[in-house]
Amino acid sequence: MHSRGSGFFDFAYTCLTIGNLLVAIIFFAAPAKSLRVTTAIIAGFLLIDMIIILTVPRVRLEEGWVGIASVVWAVFIALWCIMTDSVVAWGKREEEERLTGRPETRRTVKEWLAVLAAMILTVIFIVIIILMTGTLGVRARDSTLKMYGDRILVDGDKYAVHLACVGSETYTYGQKNPTIILEAGEEPLEYDFEHWAYNAYQNGTISRYCYWDRPGYAWSDNAPSPHSAGMSADALSEALAKAGEEGPWILVSAGTGSIVSRIFSSRHLKQVQGLMLIDAMHEDLLHRIGSPGRGFILWGWGIISPLGLSRLGGAVFKGRSREDRVYGRNAYQGGKYIKAQLQENLVADSLSKNEVVSARNIQSADTPLVVISSAIKCRTDNEWERKQKDLTTLTENLVGWDVVNKAPHQVWKTFKGREVMEKRLGELVKAASKKGKKGKKASEE
Repeated sequence: MHSRGSGFFDFAYTCLTIGNLLVAIIFFAAPAKSLRVTTAIIAGFLLIDMIIILTVPRVRLEEGWVGIASVVWAVFIALWCIMTDSVVAWGKREEEERLTGRPETRRTVKEWLAVLAAMILTVIFIVIIILMTGTLGVRARDSTLKMYGDRILVDGDKYAVHLACVGSETYTYGQKNPTIILEAGEEPLEYDFEHWAYNAYQNGTISRYCYWDRPGYAWSDNAPSPHSAGMSADALSEALAKAGEEGPWILVSAGTGSIVSRIFSSRHLKQVQGLMLIDAMHEDLLHRIGSPGRGFILWGWGIISPLGLSRLGGAVFKGRSREDRVYGRNAYQGGKYIKAQLQENLVADSLSKNEVVSARNIQSADTPLVVISSAIKCRTDNEWERKQKDLTTLTENLVGWDVVNKAPHQVWKTFKGREVMEKRLGELVKAASKKGKKGKKASEE
């Protein structure tokens, strides 16, 4: 049952509903006013959640019919539990009056223990639903953050991805200059290196660039599962086509996002005129992000993500902003991001690896290529260094390979890294222009 959100809230409401039902069934014979009060509190917060989901457009869109049905059913069951407890209490009182002439106000030790256990469980449910309501309120607040660009429906309108372009199309000697397509690494691009691309645009190194958010990142919806890197490449291709964007393109990508760019390049050989890989993930290392242990940890974080422990704490005590949560340093705490990471994990060493291996065999040999690596990563991981060297052989037209000293995996976080990246991008644009001129001359002949 696909929803355009993470689906973790649906799971949470379902678990809460089951919990309420179990308490009502297990402690059926020990009705208590205190239990009805705590269940009423749960029902009240669930009703608030239902109102938020139904009235906030973006939250309603992400939760879809599955999320709406889950919270409505949770409200109904909570009210039903209150009603059944009241009916049992009334029936018990009537039966006692019929048999003894008065209602029994005393309880046995067993009944008191049952009431205590039921109270403890429902108080835990109250804490859970309060945290969930707070997280839902934060999501509603975050949905008001304006974005640059558009959300474009892809894959048969199943979900939408965010795409934005900066600058205008320019021509040199009658030839259209390439548009830079940015692909994020392990974090949303707006927090990764979009600011670097904007500086390169302002400096005149490039005339136009576009960036997007992979499914589950920043303003993009989650995609149906399973979702591979090749499917992300197809989503980008469809979004560009619907936005009226045409090549030629130069692909600039980092980390795991480089897998998507390489697949995209192999499927658009005529339009792609250059590749720039920034400390890129190699296909032989995909097992690192596809390990079962990592997947289990991601799943666990996803299950508890509706509680919003980190997000609420950051918002209340540390003043974290909407920008921090949507695409900034705290984006990793959101359910959508966790689901996207989990989807990558599930198929990284199988479907995605097969796709990128096929892409390597298809990749045009004369495509200009730049590889930029982190010196810190290479010095601390010999296998990573060997695979970075192997990436320089993706094509036969290597413009340059730089191992940036003192630069972390996110090379653009150092001044030297940004400087090298912009210099190499300028060289790549020139090399791509030469490639385009040769292609145009050959077609005219």
